[in-house]
Parts: sequence; structure tokens; C-alpha cells
Amino acid sequence: MKLEPIITTPLETDAYKINMLQVIFSQFSNDRTIWAFKCRNKNVKFTAEMIDEIKDQIDCYCRLSFADDEIEYLRNAFTWLKPNFLDFLRFWHPWRNEIFINEGDAQSYNDCGLAIECRGPQLDVTMYEIPILAIVNEVYFAFKYGGGAKNEEFKRRTTAKFEALKRGEYDIGAFSEFGLRRRYSKEMQDWLVNYIVSEGIPGFVGTSNVHLAKKYGVKAVGTMAHEMFQLMQGHHEYNPAYSNMLVMKAWVKEYQTDNGIALTDAITTDCFLKDFNKTYATLFNGVRHDSGDPIAWGEKMLAHFRMLGIDPMTKTLLFSDSLNFDKATGIKRYFENRCRVAFGIGTYLSNPLDDPLNIVHKMVECNGTPVAKLSDVEGKNMCRNEEYISYLRRCIDWRLAHESGM
Repeated sequence: MKLEPIITTPLETDAYKINMLQVIFSQFSNDRTIWAFKCRNKNVKFTAEMIDEIKDQIDCYCRLSFADDEIEYLRNAFTWLKPNFLDFLRFWHPWRNEIFINEGDAQSYNDCGLAIECRGPQLDVTMYEIPILAIVNEVYFAFKYGGGAKNEEFKRRTTAKFEALKRGEYDIGAFSEFGLRRRYSKEMQDWLVNYIVSEGIPGFVGTSNVHLAKKYGVKAVGTMAHEMFQLMQGHHEYNPAYSNMLVMKAWVKEYQTDNGIALTDAITTDCFLKDFNKTYATLFNGVRHDSGDPIAWGEKMLAHFRMLGIDPMTKTLLFSDSLNFDKATGIKRYFENRCRVAFGIGTYLSNPLDDPLNIVHKMVECNGTPVAKLSDVEGKNMCRNEEYISYLRRCIDWRLAHESGM
């Protein structure tokens, strides 16, 4: 089976990639990183034919560059982007020799048969994550089901969900579509966003897919991801337990009060709160939940805002961890009238079938040292060096045990 190109523009990425890339361009352009693919599914196997198609699709992706109208779109839609950064994007393109698939030192975390590693300047390799995951997903399901064989079922399930939402069976309020990295296919994500827009679904804020945001005239949504905090772990002059502070400092330097949703769980939320002082809690518009119990996390954040003398009703709690409409409804009703609540909903919308892939592509090394994602639940952690994990945990535990105050 030979597929049409899956990624046809570098604009088909998540919005937070553009936002983070400017910070990297302005402040951390010398950093070099290694990223690795991981499939968390236990019974998924990638065949030789799938892997060949993935390689061909990545070859196609690496021939792309930003068009002039796309740069102009970014200039107008992302008003905080700087002219010199936009000039950089005019010349940026992916480099195929930085992407390794089942070759060389690329290591697999499991027995799925597919190993992908990206190595090079962070200015390049950060941009490969989302296209690689979208390509792997679509190739896998195309070969498994035969192209668009499940398209009608996708539409039927999606329509039923939103009809129930319109009837009032769910109450989720403000939500964004966050499904690019784990979508069933390019065609179906395009259909999904078009459906939401054309049906006037209440509460819809926008999509993380910048290409579709441009196409359908909706907001491109997203701020920062775990990679920013991992990047700071690669700056050897700092203790990695202070990486939250370094990210927030760099973010405020770059954007001041724009782009203000902080991610809390890169090295545990408890450690994040050590650095989320009144200055940062005031400057950031809110915080994002991505692991652990959402109710317990939300209560912890509201208590922290109150302790700092900040009215929680002026702040947003953005939830984005494995959400569906039922779960989002429960969260919204629990926190209603106590703060602003919003949701980023991914796989539930962009792959509503019965067997979505649970795949990630994460930074595992920066500037020659291991880095880790150490979230609020064990299953979302990622690092390939046990000694570094142990070191990072000791650093965090020391802060939590011995530092007091803000």
C-alpha cells in the first residue's frame, strides 16, 4: 500500500511548537538534543511494510518548507512572534539526516518493531515530534484497516457525541481540539474540525493544529510542553529540580503576559509549586493539568492561588489528560464558580475508534546529559537512564523536604 503524503506543510504541527520554538531561537539556540519514540501499547506490531511507508512519508515531510502566506498567517495570528524569528522560519526546513528509523543507535523502548530517534539542534528536532507521531498513527491504521475503511464509523461516533453535547447530556464549557499527534488520519481530523465549526458547537475555542486553524479561521491553541522543562535539565550549571523556575523565567522574558498557561507536572506538581511564586502566578493566566487525579490537582492549585492572595476566579485551570465528555463534565461541575475551567481534548475526538495508539516521541538527552519527564503518575514518565532518574528524584525530594516558603 502506498499512501498520499500525510504531512503537506510544516504548519501542520501543534501551536505550542511555534511558541516554544521562538523561546529556543531567542535564548537556547545552541542546545542539542536527542529524542526517542515510545509505543506504550503492549500488543502493537509495526510490520516491515509499515516501516517502509513511514520512512517514505518522512522523506516527503523533509522536503517541505514554510510558504509566504503561512508566514504571514503566523505574523497575524501569533502577534507575539518577533520579526527575526519569522525570518528564521522562512528558511527553516526539516533535515532527513537528523531522523533515524530502525538504524544505527536508535533504541526501542518495547517490542513494537519500530524505533525512531532524532538527533541535532533543538531548533530542528523539536519540530519533528508532531509530524512523526501523525505519520506513524496514520500509516498504522491505514495498513491495519485499509485506507479509509473506518471513516464512516469515525463520523457516526463523532456525530453521536456532539449530538449528545447539544442535547445537554454533557456540560463541558470551553474546549479545544488537541488531537493531531494521535489522530486516526489527516482526512478525519480535517472533517472533525470542519464539523465542529460548521455545526457551531458551543464552547469550541479552537484547535492545536495550526494548519487547520488557518484553514477554518479558528484560534490555534497551545502554550508550552514538557520538553521546555527537560531542555533546562540539560543546562548543567543548574540543579534540575529548579527547571520549572528556569522555564517560567525564560517564558516571561520572551512573552511577558502573553502565552500564559504554565504546565505543572514535568518534574511533579509539588516541585513546580516551589517556584510558582506570586510573580509567576500573577503573570501566567493559568495552569495546565496533564497527569494525576484532576480533582486533587485542581484543589491543590486553588489552594496555592489563595495562599498567594490571588483570586482563583481570575485564573484558568486547563485540563488535558485523557479526557472524554463525561470526565470533562464532572470536572467542570466540580470547579464551577470557583475558577475558570477549560479543556484540551485529544484522542477522544481525533481517534474515536476502539484501539487508538498510545505513542509518544520525547526528549531523552540534552547537551550530552540524560533528561527525564517525571510526571505525577509513573506511567507517563520517560527516561532511558535509571541513574539520572534516581539523581533527579533525590534533587526533587531534597527541595520538598528542606525548602520552605516561596
